Amino acid sequence: MRILDRLLSTVLPRMDQMSAHGSDSSLPVEQPQTKMMMRSFGEAEPVLDGHTLFDYGYCPVWQEWYELPYDIAAIAKMYRGTSHHTSAIVIKRNILSVDFIPHPLLSRHDFNALALNLITFANAYAHIQYNRFRGVLKITSRPTINMRKGTDLLRFYQMDGFQGKQHVFEPEEIIHIADADIVQEIYGVPDYLSSINAVLLNEAATLFRRRYYKNGAHAGFILHITDAMKSQKDVDDLEESLHNSKGAGNFKNLLVYTPGGKEKGLNVIPLAEVAAKDEFYNIKIASRDDQLAGHRIPPQLMGVVPQNSGGFGDIEKAARVFYFNEIVYYQNLLKQINDQLGIEVIRFKEYDLISSVTKP
Repeated sequence: MRILDRLLSTVLPRMDQMSAHGSDSSLPVEQPQTKMMMRSFGEAEPVLDGHTLFDYGYCPVWQEWYELPYDIAAIAKMYRGTSHHTSAIVIKRNILSVDFIPHPLLSRHDFNALALNLITFANAYAHIQYNRFRGVLKITSRPTINMRKGTDLLRFYQMDGFQGKQHVFEPEEIIHIADADIVQEIYGVPDYLSSINAVLLNEAATLFRRRYYKNGAHAGFILHITDAMKSQKDVDDLEESLHNSKGAGNFKNLLVYTPGGKEKGLNVIPLAEVAAKDEFYNIKIASRDDQLAGHRIPPQLMGVVPQNSGGFGDIEKAARVFYFNEIVYYQNLLKQINDQLGIEVIRFKEYDLISSVTKP
């Protein structure tokens, strides 16, 4: 009853007020405030705070195995994020593949898979297949993205697409090749994780530029007219001419007509095109240099066009320095298979870049 009385006491006076003003009259509306308002909101929050999305700092335990200390699925997706990042990984794989001497137990295809997994994920898994007499029959590569090390640090597990246990390998069936890490000693962690932000920035700049040209919703310039025209028909004709001057998907323009005869009667104001072009170029150059520094690769080996007249120097000398500083290190990691098997399966020929280039 109290609720009904309250509703009646609220609705009845309102109905009386409406009848007093008449059926065609509207209730007095409070005018909006004309006071100018300015408000500021919180600072922008980064989606990726440092490396927290990719680098956990420890190895979580899940069921019977250890998970990797970084998001390996995200690293796999980032493999083709930018051309420089992909090329930096592929060129190391290619040099290793060229110098590798195939063995009856290890094909070049399986070696390429081992090398690519090791360079990309800092982990590689060689599957040793034995015959009935416990002799080595064949060596293949297991996909790193699906492999996990058991909590006993002896067995290895191959996951399916739903992170479920698909197959269990006995200790002598898998040789785990891993790069060293400063936080844990179970898995290797790629060194180029320090340049993740550069890879993402480069990719974001390219995607933004594609949308910038594709969506057609941006303005090429603003045509601001302050001098009064003779008639509205002149304004409409000018607007139609501007509208028809550009094809579909190209830059759109904006016409602003404010008759009053100000200081300048006709102004053409470009809208962020020059600044956007310069910023895009600078972002691509800066992020590219960070990626090359993260992979420690000379720019001339990546097909980067020099911006100065002097260039990058002798490419053969840069290739030799890069080989002995980077490629030999990965060769020694892969030779751990020889140490554990007692068989020289991994062999490399001497680096003969100059002789191979000058050979007729």
